[in-house]
Amino acid sequence: MTYFSTDYLEFFKELAANNNKEWFDQNRKRYESVVRDPFKIFIGQLISKMAKSDPELDIEAKDAIFRINRDIRFSKDKTPYKLNNSALISPAGRRDKNNPGIYLEFGPEKLGVYGGIYMPSPAQVQKVRSYMLENLEEWEKALRTESFKKAYGEIQGEKSKRIPKEFREAAEKHSLLYNKQWYYHADLPPKVILSDSLMDTILDLWKKAQPVKNFLTHAILN
Repeated sequence: MTYFSTDYLEFFKELAANNNKEWFDQNRKRYESVVRDPFKIFIGQLISKMAKSDPELDIEAKDAIFRINRDIRFSKDKTPYKLNNSALISPAGRRDKNNPGIYLEFGPEKLGVYGGIYMPSPAQVQKVRSYMLENLEEWEKALRTESFKKAYGEIQGEKSKRIPKEFREAAEKHSLLYNKQWYYHADLPPKVILSDSLMDTILDLWKKAQPVKNFLTHAILN
């Protein structure tokens, strides 16, 4: 099934050159029909399919989808609109950006698929490191899963220059203990957004991340 027309990508290309309220208001009905509504339908159906394997995923599309309006309060860039659609699908939806799930960005430059833990508090960092230290064999096994490595490569994230002493010896062999973020991502060409295999592609990437996603969920939430 195809969810998006070519005008989905074209809308964002034109918005990039006309990122102002006047242009957006003139094109609001177009936005609603070719961008907002198809994305809401897709995310709703994706959640329903994912929930068959994850009973804790009890949210609706509106709980996952981010607004197209940018938060410009503390930004030098005052353009009012994002140049993609995005959603965070997890039991907490967009309200909790550190509840591991799947974060999606659909734009004219790429289809981005992300997962993991991106903005943890210092207390959460300590919690994740402690869980990793106690379960290093399980963590390494999840990372070695061939399907995960092929889809996402390696865990990304900023590292601390110094870590508490209880982690230092293990960190000599397990450098991810130095991390203060643990995330992974796959970037696909935008043409995938227009394809009839979009749903299957996203679900396949979601399944391939499950061992790592489940480990990080236990680490930060339990």
